[in-house]
Amino acid sequence: MSGLLIRLVAEYIHREATTQSLITVRRVELEDFGKQATIFISVLPENMERPALAFVEHHLRELRDYVRDKSDLHTLPHFSVILDPEAKREIVEE
Repeated sequence: MSGLLIRLVAEYIHREATTQSLITVRRVELEDFGKQATIFISVLPENMERPALAFVEHHLRELRDYVRDKSDLHTLPHFSVILDPEAKREIVEE
């Protein structure tokens, strides 16, 4: 199910976000038997992280509606979003 959610979340963000930043959905972690889903994103350029995070947070209700319309999930999770801390670690390691 997380693969489906990653695809649908990425589609929604790509469709709705501006071109001022690149928002990448890195993973979705399900909790509480699929009732909660945490979306991990990375953002480029780095100075756009806060606006991009605020954008996604502001659109979580519409995102949930989009996932409901595009999937046949019986249990639709409530979404939250955070910046993926592993994304910066990967850049530093390179």
